[in-house]
Amino acid sequence: MFYNCDCIEGAKKFLNDNSVDLIISDPPYGINGDKLHKHYNRNESYVLNGYVEISEKEYPEFSNKWIEQAARVLKPGGSIYIVSGYTNLRHVLNALANTELKEINHIIWKYNFGVYTSKKYISSHYHILFYVKPGGQPTFNTYTFFSDAEKGENGRSLNYQDREDVWIINREYKPGKIKNKNELPKALLKKMILYSSNPGDIVCDFFLGGFSTAKVSIGLGRRAYGFELSKTAFDYQMEQIKTIKSGSMLSELRIPPPNKLLNRGKPFKKNEIERIRQEYKILMKKGETKKKAIDKISHEIGRGYWSILKIIDGTTNKSMLEKSPSLFDLG
Repeated sequence: MFYNCDCIEGAKKFLNDNSVDLIISDPPYGINGDKLHKHYNRNESYVLNGYVEISEKEYPEFSNKWIEQAARVLKPGGSIYIVSGYTNLRHVLNALANTELKEINHIIWKYNFGVYTSKKYISSHYHILFYVKPGGQPTFNTYTFFSDAEKGENGRSLNYQDREDVWIINREYKPGKIKNKNELPKALLKKMILYSSNPGDIVCDFFLGGFSTAKVSIGLGRRAYGFELSKTAFDYQMEQIKTIKSGSMLSELRIPPPNKLLNRGKPFKKNEIERIRQEYKILMKKGETKKKAIDKISHEIGRGYWSILKIIDGTTNKSMLEKSPSLFDLG
């Protein structure tokens, strides 16, 4: 469901409390974004008119109002990602602090095609604020792209690297194609949508712009909602989105191999703790390094490296193992 109206009033009118699973929004810059063509080397004849900017003076109140509505409509346990530049980041953070939403990560998105400057460092990143609404179990699909056993050429866990809070994802270059003033790349949107929602969930974008979030959401089998104030952009994109079939992108997704750490997150039993310590002693007597010994035990019993290390080093609180196993099985 898409609405050609102001997102604040539109949310009040069309969205119920606690009704949305995931919000992804890239609000106006508040930096004369309607004059971005002066900074980018591109043919503006392919860029849709109708970009609606927010003045610097209005930005704090604007941020408070739309984020208040976003917090209201999110389900308990629902997630929100807000993409922001540095200039008005403080206003977005202050607005978030005025809600019940809780910060999960402050992500840095590093991209290509930064704004060139000769008198200072070139700006080539955005901030992505990842928050959740308390009161429910958040969706976070840990093994969306990689299993726990997959490693890169450097020997590091691919799953770990993919979930680090600095994302290097290039912008999309679309020569000769109609585009919005600023569009988020599909790879960035897929990452947020797949980690923080499931098929059938409602994904809402308060600032549809080029409808990128909506298009990727539909392609991944989610239900898309959103608002766009510009009639020019709205009318054009409503025709484009008719060509997107629900779930059409799902067949393109890579299916990770099965996880090997099948006991991750389960409470340790006393006999298992003793087994780990005995096995470690045997491996060390055979001349294994500490790391290799722990790696072998991890593979054998399906536990994470760091949880086994804590058992060996005696840094776990045994009285808490059965009560809060997740605090200790961190590997």
